[in-house]
Amino acid sequence: MIIGGGGREHAIAWKLNQSPRVDEIVCAPGNAGIAAIARCENVSAEEVPALVSLADRERPDLVVVGPEVPLALGITDELQAIGLRVFGPNKKCSQLEASKAFTKNFLHRHGIPTAQSKEYTDIEELKKEVGIFGFPMVLKADGLAAGKGVVIAQNRAEADKAIDEMMGQRVFGEAGDKVVVEEFLRGTEASILCFVDGSKIVPMESAQDYKKIYDEDRGPNTGGMGNYSPSKLYDKPTEDLIRERILAPTYEGFLKDKLDFRGVLFIGIMLTKDGPKVIEFNNRFGDPETQVVLPRLKSDLYDIMVAVTKDRLAQTNIEWEHGRNAVCVVMAAGGYPGSYEKGKEIHGLAEVGITGSGSESSDIIVFHAGTKFGANEEILTNGGRVLGVVGIGSSHERARVKAYEGVRKISFEGAQYRSDIGVVYNTEIEE
Repeated sequence: MIIGGGGREHAIAWKLNQSPRVDEIVCAPGNAGIAAIARCENVSAEEVPALVSLADRERPDLVVVGPEVPLALGITDELQAIGLRVFGPNKKCSQLEASKAFTKNFLHRHGIPTAQSKEYTDIEELKKEVGIFGFPMVLKADGLAAGKGVVIAQNRAEADKAIDEMMGQRVFGEAGDKVVVEEFLRGTEASILCFVDGSKIVPMESAQDYKKIYDEDRGPNTGGMGNYSPSKLYDKPTEDLIRERILAPTYEGFLKDKLDFRGVLFIGIMLTKDGPKVIEFNNRFGDPETQVVLPRLKSDLYDIMVAVTKDRLAQTNIEWEHGRNAVCVVMAAGGYPGSYEKGKEIHGLAEVGITGSGSESSDIIVFHAGTKFGANEEILTNGGRVLGVVGIGSSHERARVKAYEGVRKISFEGAQYRSDIGVVYNTEIEE
């Protein structure tokens, strides 16, 4: 059973469906693409009691929790309480994403490189200390804010506006009751996904994300407009440094703090002139990182996930397709990341010819992120990010060509996408 209904969950379902040990997949709520390989149940990923009831009826051999909200609400603990095996951290560990302050305290306590920071619960105190670490000034709503609770203020006026919105107007609700202020880190951003259990932390293959809505990294941030793997910015010396300074002390910190973390730890990293520093932790697969990393996984994902739930990761051999490159281009609704319309019919999916079954050997895979069925079983848009079109190739350029070949065959009213996914920017670390 997979909880969630986005591109990340489609990629997870696609990969699990390749396992000879998986006979059936149930997904709640799923989407029009996931429905090709799983039985979708119309239960929201945030309705924990209803999800627990569904899981109790189904009694799956494994439950995989995709999004951060049900994890933060403690769904893992509740599913384990009825005797189910769950891939995803418990409520205590999920504070690593649900609370910025919790994570900063963890990082400082265990000597893991990160930005200087201070937390505030009083709006007047915060206003008095605007610019405490200079400008630009990073302000983060402490709780979950659907990826939108971070503001980089260039000056006092922008900082005051952000403070008023977060703590005064409470635009992020309870998430803004506490605000974490950090120094601004200069450098190149990277991310690393890791399998984690009580025996080991194992990094996956690298991926590079594109957050801005427009070409050449312009415009507002999004949930991610594309990705590629392996990253061209993530070399062996960088990988070794991250293992030594970040991964090893993070794992030791989990043991010391008795954080029984089992699942995926997503680490946002800034590569600075002083070395790698942690920006944030997430408690689950990234989106759209998952869409380019899992197609390069040679090993059986089901076996890995079960091993994590049994603390057997240290005895599990994880292999990757090193001669296989992946590039994902996100097709988004017009207006995204602002307001956008839903219900636009998607054309051309049949021409691409991919069902996402996991059995195909095609070099184009379409993962559905925000889709649903219409009254006549046509596929309609149902979100800001609609599709992730993934090209697979023996080289980075070949994968990029295949991704855009797929994109050109698909259309819907208002569709927008970047034309430069796979182009390498920011190769130099700023001084």
